[in-house]
Amino acid sequence: MQKKAYLLLEDGTLFTGRSIGVVKEVVSEIVFNTSMTGYLEVLTDPSYAGQAVVMTYPLIGNYGICREDMESGRAWPDAFIVRELAELASNFRSRETLQQFLLEEDVPGIEGIDTRALTKILRERGTMNGFLTTNPDFDREEAMRRMKAYQVLGAVARVSCKEKYVIPGKGKKVSIIDCGIKRNMLRELSKRGLELTVWPQDACAEDILAEKPDGIFLTNGPGDPAENVGLIREIKKLYDSEVPIFAICLGHQLMALATGGKTYKMKYGHRGGNHPVRDLISGRAYISAQNHGYAVDDKSLDPKVAETRFVNVNDGTNEGLAYCGKNILTVQFHPEACPGPHDTSYLFDHFLDMMEVQHA
Repeated sequence: MQKKAYLLLEDGTLFTGRSIGVVKEVVSEIVFNTSMTGYLEVLTDPSYAGQAVVMTYPLIGNYGICREDMESGRAWPDAFIVRELAELASNFRSRETLQQFLLEEDVPGIEGIDTRALTKILRERGTMNGFLTTNPDFDREEAMRRMKAYQVLGAVARVSCKEKYVIPGKGKKVSIIDCGIKRNMLRELSKRGLELTVWPQDACAEDILAEKPDGIFLTNGPGDPAENVGLIREIKKLYDSEVPIFAICLGHQLMALATGGKTYKMKYGHRGGNHPVRDLISGRAYISAQNHGYAVDDKSLDPKVAETRFVNVNDGTNEGLAYCGKNILTVQFHPEACPGPHDTSYLFDHFLDMMEVQHA
């Protein structure tokens, strides 16, 4: 029989449900994802380090776990929150249930709560911290104190690779700064024949440029972008070079900070596979995959440095920048998807074109 589980929010709201995954107490930042599928990709996305994820779709786990679909080598969220966890998995590719996966990956969770009500609270009052426990006699005051003290800190260093590695290819050479890279980014670049050198987040720009890459790629990652002071300093040096740069998500934010812009924490962020963005050059709208709680304040950037290329159709927030006089494009959304639509995967081809132009 499942244990009861309790989720207390920073505003004092208490949800009572059933424990899933491992049994342990956690304090974390509670965020929600609106994807209908792709829960394994969500669980293994390093950008969720330091957060507990609520899936808004009511039935999760019905197609089991296909480990080939993992976006990294492990699960990253502190906890997993669902309306209903499927007991049986129906999928010829599945090798285990989601419950087994959560146990193996040491992830606690809760099911049987009204995730629509929880999501509505987060939308109306903003992202907040939460406390998950199976102890019915937990100390509420102590839990509130722990929640108020909790911050997502040092997450990029935690998820980044620790040593440089190379993925062979016969095409142009691309240096990647790993802030929490997803595997499908590597697949998208590799299938275009590129030779990839993946650097840890504390790499020096001088070492990267010494290898004379044809292009530089800045990845997604977790946490507050402004926290990464050393990395921002190195990215400014890369900006000052003439090497083409393509950046996604956290990489987009870091480039903006490196060039004098500012970022801010959003009320509840964008996380899901159905976010519309508009290309301001073509006027075309695309449906995109997104996962971010911070955004670039495009008004903080000097218009002589960068101009807005993409905007979010729903709320008008910045979704991409083109840098003036530079071969640099950065986007907030995820053209590699996983999970989500592949509408904007053409941007990886555009990155190839950027490198070709540089060498023309």
